[in-house]
Amino acid sequence: MHMLTLASFLFFTGLVAFVTWRITHRDDHSSTSGYFLAGRSLTFPLIAGSLLMTNLSTEQMVGLNGAAFADGLSVMAWEVVAVIALVALALFFLPRFLKSGIATLPQLLEIRFDKDTQLITNIIFLIAYAVILLPIILYSGAIGLQGMLDLPGLTGIQSSTTLLWLTVWIVGIIGAIYALFGGLRTVAVSDTLNGVGLLIGGFVIVYFGLQAVSGGTGIMEGWSILKESDPEKLNSIGSAEQQVPFFTLFTGVFLINLFYWSTNQQIIQRTFAAKNLAEGQKGVLLTGLFKLLGPLYLVLPGIIAYHLYADQGVRADEAYGHLVFNVLPPYLTGFFAAVMVGAILSSFNSALNSTTTIFSLGIYKGVLNKDATEEQVVKSGKVFGWIMAVITMIIAPLLAGQDSLFGYLQKMNAIYFIPILAVVIVGLLTKRVPPMAAKIALVGGCLLIAAGYFVPPFTLLPQVMHEFHFVALVFVLLVAVMLIIGKLRPRETDWVQEHTGDVDLTPWKGAVPAGIALVVLVIVMYISFAG
Repeated sequence: MHMLTLASFLFFTGLVAFVTWRITHRDDHSSTSGYFLAGRSLTFPLIAGSLLMTNLSTEQMVGLNGAAFADGLSVMAWEVVAVIALVALALFFLPRFLKSGIATLPQLLEIRFDKDTQLITNIIFLIAYAVILLPIILYSGAIGLQGMLDLPGLTGIQSSTTLLWLTVWIVGIIGAIYALFGGLRTVAVSDTLNGVGLLIGGFVIVYFGLQAVSGGTGIMEGWSILKESDPEKLNSIGSAEQQVPFFTLFTGVFLINLFYWSTNQQIIQRTFAAKNLAEGQKGVLLTGLFKLLGPLYLVLPGIIAYHLYADQGVRADEAYGHLVFNVLPPYLTGFFAAVMVGAILSSFNSALNSTTTIFSLGIYKGVLNKDATEEQVVKSGKVFGWIMAVITMIIAPLLAGQDSLFGYLQKMNAIYFIPILAVVIVGLLTKRVPPMAAKIALVGGCLLIAAGYFVPPFTLLPQVMHEFHFVALVFVLLVAVMLIIGKLRPRETDWVQEHTGDVDLTPWKGAVPAGIALVVLVIVMYISFAG
């Protein structure tokens, strides 16, 4: 059984690598446009596939299903509210981003404010990716793989700590090779291939999981049993005790989603590489449609695992790997583990590619070596990428012991998500707010939220009002402070955004109707499962 699982795992992993190499080995990897922006050539299927797969990694599969194991359907907020954020990206943010022809979000802040604002944002992104995002991707991936492939049985290594370090380093090194030698188009192509596999695999898990619930009498019977035995787990409205209480959907949960999908470099770098605005909008809205299916493969398996294993002492973040290992046939376990490795690599190499882009264009070219050639800029990104990869692989195993991996990720993300989002929105919607206001909001916002999480007595505030309401309050405060500074110390002249001419800005005719349809579907989903 182990050998069949391992053989199918190695076969599918090798197949994706080979197909990606065949498609992209003639690409331009020496220029900054070719390496960081795929030569601005991405069409809507590649954009949607890459967006989905960059987002859809083990911190989602393992973490969100773990959250569903604990809290049930209410955690679908992280998937479903994302649809509204994607509509905002397609209709509001993307036309403005492409108008300035940027490769990184901090470049936009340099155009709107000044070079120091760009530098502060670059540094915030780099620290956050190194300490929060990249380690969580590797750690969650290692935990998921250990459960799926039964690595202790396969390798003979019984020490969970040794196995965790080993898995993290192997996956980290492979991911770094993908990202640092291939550039953005290689990442986008491998993302899309893995995305197809992960979607298929995700639905296959649901099929076999519901079969296990029904004792082999059919998936509809399994669904009926779930509804009868665990009705409280199938309520879309989160209670005050759960990770995502319903009213936080309108405050912190919405704002965190809005940042993640519309101003997070790791995600939106794919849309900067769009062939034109219309292709970008189609890709983003298609992603929104796929996100509506997210609860099926990112939440339902966690509820199935709760039904099957709640009395067996399985921990929430181990639930998904446990389910996959127990319900899938061995040949499919290997396939799914290969796809999961693809998902880990995808999110890891996407974040690493974004990190190198920010460093190379923002710090190396912008500060350290302003006269650098294109080859030097690309080389600096590769060297820095390896440094970041090693730091990440050292930090990742130290995350062991978190109660809810996904909850921890969202909480930590808010520290930098909220200030950057506030600065971007005020920057795009006002003409006279000065650079000083942006710098105060960026640094002050990060310090305020970090103090609320970690420094007594400030920690009382998130406890009294829920941490998602707390971060929304900080967001409102930052916007207000920026607007007040804009009134008291305005810029001398109005800021006017100029079109660089890099991208055709003709919008897709179906963008607004498609956006409205997606928002209506979100409301229908919530009403359908409201308990």
